[in-house]
Amino acid sequence: MWIAVVVISLALVAIMIKYVLGTSGPNPFAIDTREPLKPMVFDRKLKNKVLKQGFLASKVPQDLDAIVVGSGIGGLAIAVLLAKVGKKVLVLEQHDRAGGCCHTFTEQGFEFDVGIHYIGELLDHKPMRCVIDQLTNGQLQWEPLDNPFDRVVLGPPENRRIYPIYSGKKRYIDELKKCFPGEEKAIDEYVRLSKKVANGIWLMILLKLLPTPLAKFLVHTGLATRLSSFFRYASRSLTDVVNELTQNKDLRAVMCYIFGTYGKMPKEASFSMHSLLLCHYLNGAWYPKGGASEIAYHMIPIIEKAGGAVLVRAPVNRILLNDAKEAIGVSVLKGQEEVHVHAPIVISDAGIFNTYEHLLPKDVQTMPAIQKQLSMVQHGDGGLSIFIGVDGTKEELGLKADNYFIFPENNLDELLEGYMKGNGEESSKKVPLIFVASPSAKDPTWPERKPGKSTVTVVSFANYAWFEEWKDDKVKNRSIDYKELKEAFINNILEAVTEIFPKIKDRIEYVDAGTPITNQHYIGAPKGEIYGADHGIPRFSVELNATIRPQTPIKNLFLTGQDVMLCGFAGALTGALTCGSVILNRNLHLDAIGLPKRVKNGNNKKKE
Repeated sequence: MWIAVVVISLALVAIMIKYVLGTSGPNPFAIDTREPLKPMVFDRKLKNKVLKQGFLASKVPQDLDAIVVGSGIGGLAIAVLLAKVGKKVLVLEQHDRAGGCCHTFTEQGFEFDVGIHYIGELLDHKPMRCVIDQLTNGQLQWEPLDNPFDRVVLGPPENRRIYPIYSGKKRYIDELKKCFPGEEKAIDEYVRLSKKVANGIWLMILLKLLPTPLAKFLVHTGLATRLSSFFRYASRSLTDVVNELTQNKDLRAVMCYIFGTYGKMPKEASFSMHSLLLCHYLNGAWYPKGGASEIAYHMIPIIEKAGGAVLVRAPVNRILLNDAKEAIGVSVLKGQEEVHVHAPIVISDAGIFNTYEHLLPKDVQTMPAIQKQLSMVQHGDGGLSIFIGVDGTKEELGLKADNYFIFPENNLDELLEGYMKGNGEESSKKVPLIFVASPSAKDPTWPERKPGKSTVTVVSFANYAWFEEWKDDKVKNRSIDYKELKEAFINNILEAVTEIFPKIKDRIEYVDAGTPITNQHYIGAPKGEIYGADHGIPRFSVELNATIRPQTPIKNLFLTGQDVMLCGFAGALTGALTCGSVILNRNLHLDAIGLPKRVKNGNNKKKE
């Protein structure tokens, strides 16, 4: 019997190694495509020629290799990866500009980013930085935030405590210990445990790359959980873990504060997910020079160079299937008419709900395999954003390249639960989490682009049900009741923001809010969610992660972006790498890990 166990174990190891190290397909990173930096383009009309290319049937390239639905980072990244191996890809975006949550908009002379606030793991010669450099031919530049990069605000004005969060693996710990003397052991254990758990993320990726039978074997035998610290802690809530570490309620809140970047209150959040975020920012945080639109602006030309295109105002209303129920293209609504576009591969960056519930025929939606995947996920909470334009420079207004997380008190779970369960009018008076940042203060090109002006962005959460009754109103002309509820949120949040930034109070020239139904319209979020499928504890079960993968139950239809892996810019990019690995039959994650060394060696050869 033992011989059989050993043989089976060795066979499993051999198969896993094959898929981990498998390199049979073409490598998008085979050539270092970075080019010398070109002058940045600030002329909006010139940038719009790239970002706002409207859909026409005549603009669709012939003999496409793939169609991508959605131009968020998950969609653009998979398109660039395929373009780099010679594939002709068409990216279709329903909005009037490319970028998804990486797009910007301008109102009354103020430019606002909608979804990029800060990104970690961008030190030179680190895998993620090297991947982004290759996906933009080295043209996307990053500016580090101040240190401390985050500040956690707890309590009302009369009893306010502000805790700075520093980057640097050692400094993060040292500064936290200064704030909480006597809690050194708890802080050390929190960081140690977070690193250990985050390091187990590799198996989550592997479960999506292995053949389904092998992935299911790892799940049902319990091996997946035993092999990965990430999955061992996935079912434990953030609240449970931090409560075991310390009795200090402020320290508990500070350990939990960053939950807003994935959208689940601590008692519903997986400690595994949280550990990834802590480690993501340990070495610092960055912001794109020139604003978030620079991301799409530098990716689109690579797609075009390979013969592809990125077209906007191109709402895909269904995925085309042949008689064998295989994806063969998409239908785009142009006015009242449908334009059919064909390709051997269709990749959806529209999210799992849009893809399965809106883009597939009814009879296909009922397939057991599709229903099983849908039963495993739920919609994330709706996002609420406030955009503030202010007269004055960052120096005059006291704005810095950092972020504030403002909480009324340290009982985070209680505050959030009461808020989400209340009605809209009541909850507008007690917003439990307010994220505040100044994109203009983070961007060193801003003074040249928008002299004498500044922007402040606020992000929080809101229940989709509070706004749902107005979802079918015209976007710019919704009812008075909707506007009054939106105004209530704006006024109450502004009061909290101006207590922290008093110099902006009398210099605000523009303010507006984006509610969950705003997100529904502009970024196609079914319930106004900003992080895709919900990131609560069930999202991190081994079975879900072995089941929801780039391949779908429909042949030639693939998923990319947030719902394949994790939320946010880095999560969606990882989803694209995973999708590319499956399509190209090559482990692109392994290539990404090896990129820093290859790039460094290449630089040394150039010097020689």
